[in-house]
Amino acid sequence: MRFIFYIILGIVIIYWVRSLNKTGGNAKRAEEPKDNKPGNAGNGYAKWIGGGLGWAFGGPIGGILGFAFGKMFEDMKGGIYAHKGTGSADFNVSLLILSAAVMKADDSVKRSELEYVKDFYVRNFGLKAAEQYILMLREILKQEINLQEVCQQIGHYMDYPAKLQLLHYIFGLGQADGAFHAAELDVIGQIASLLGISKGEFDSIRAMFIKETDSAYKILEIESTATDEEVKKAFREMARKYHPDKVSHLGDDVRKAAEQKFQEVANAYDKIKQERGLK
Repeated sequence: MRFIFYIILGIVIIYWVRSLNKTGGNAKRAEEPKDNKPGNAGNGYAKWIGGGLGWAFGGPIGGILGFAFGKMFEDMKGGIYAHKGTGSADFNVSLLILSAAVMKADDSVKRSELEYVKDFYVRNFGLKAAEQYILMLREILKQEINLQEVCQQIGHYMDYPAKLQLLHYIFGLGQADGAFHAAELDVIGQIASLLGISKGEFDSIRAMFIKETDSAYKILEIESTATDEEVKKAFREMARKYHPDKVSHLGDDVRKAAEQKFQEVANAYDKIKQERGLK
């Protein structure tokens, strides 16, 4: 019944937003800009809700969004929350909700964490969109998040490379204030487990942020006792696994973010080669 409720909610929202386009839209059509700018409340927002959120309207994620949208609607006529493109909206909504879970882990939402999220979106979507995402994040932070239910929904619909990219992002968020807290690492570990991410891949991404003497080997998912040939083979496999093209279907914005993870793999391989004198 709850799933049906959120589907109905989604339909109501879509038609309500479309009605905004029609009322007053024809009389002012000559005054409207040709491009779809954030101030154009109907067009961009309707596209975001109707075409972008996809599976996020149902289940626990739908419940979280339904609550957040309640506040967002109050600001809609001001042109807030228009969104450029819809290809990666499910990924971005999942990212926001998991960000909130990590930020709340130590019972203290820090400014550095909010800045980390904003910087991520500024780099990938521009300042205007970043401000809109932060406003949405503030609404999500006010809610209780059932991590198991949310991760089950993400795990069911999201492909594996996208899950790895989510994990890489939230590790960066955990480090935003300069140090990892035990409660944050615990939540990140829970997220990885609930998303079905293997221990080797979890340790690999963890090693990109928490440096230890054998971090380069952990990033390549091998032991320091590996032969030179095993090192080369591991790098080839990791380069294929973490290549940015694996998440290109989520849009250029997410692909750019994946390049950082790919570079960490290359850096780890270069470090091992230098230590061993490999060519």
